[in-house]
Amino acid sequence: MPHGTADAAGYADVVTETTDSSSEGQPDSPPAEPRVSTRDPASTDGVADDEAKRKKRAVFRETVLLASIAVLLYYLMLTFVARPYLIPSESMEPTLHGCSGCVGDRIMVDKLSYRFSSPRPGDVIVFKGPPAWNAGYKSIRSHNTVLRWLQNALSFVGFVPPDENDLVKRVIAVGGQTVQCRNNTGLTVDGKPVKEPYLDPATLMADPSVYPCLGSEFGPVTVPPGRLWVMGDNRTHSADSRAHCTSIPADALKGLLCTGDPMSGTVPVANVIGKARFIVWPPSRWGLIRAVDPQQGN
Repeated sequence: MPHGTADAAGYADVVTETTDSSSEGQPDSPPAEPRVSTRDPASTDGVADDEAKRKKRAVFRETVLLASIAVLLYYLMLTFVARPYLIPSESMEPTLHGCSGCVGDRIMVDKLSYRFSSPRPGDVIVFKGPPAWNAGYKSIRSHNTVLRWLQNALSFVGFVPPDENDLVKRVIAVGGQTVQCRNNTGLTVDGKPVKEPYLDPATLMADPSVYPCLGSEFGPVTVPPGRLWVMGDNRTHSADSRAHCTSIPADALKGLLCTGDPMSGTVPVANVIGKARFIVWPPSRWGLIRAVDPQQGN
């Protein structure tokens, strides 16, 4: 074999051997180890707890804010728009049910309408009793502080009567009109008989056709401007304008009422809280409260 060929073959053998020996001589690479997180598990739990607490605080703040807005809106509604009232007496039977010591109708009183208009004959209104109507009025609140607070809170939503002489009656005559009653003519406004379909003989325990004044004769009374003459639908059980007016002594001896100063027996329009619109409780009594004008037939 020629020298050159041997050298080439030997060189190839050397290279091959060198390569093989190099490959065999290197140690095998260690298998890849799984990565382990260096974050402390306790630290992760703490972050999660903090996040949960932040969410709870946010929910709590949102709940308090919404509740505060709801209370504010409700207060504004009660002050300026409408308010529920409990009927504590039977003076407006059968239109409104109520009795002393029992649960009566709860009505919604519209406080907005009279900001743009004035009470009209036939309207059923709630008003603050004038000074002459408050004689003998006593607080209906408990002397116990906690119970009194609870009564005031329930009054706010109409479940307890307010601790004030708030009354409900029907408007019969307004400022400038003259009202009177005689047994031979019945109740008249400006000399014309009125029509009162809301009077119920069974409730009154008297027939208006037989006893047209349903009590003593009175008047004539000319209602001063800005004032109202009001009466209850249950006329024989209602301490209304007739019960608070003054009389000339000579007329009083004859049993004729309301012939003196008309101011004490009439109600200032400024004292009117609002117009009774509908009965909200009990459900069996749900319905609108009709404003029947007794003068409509005049």
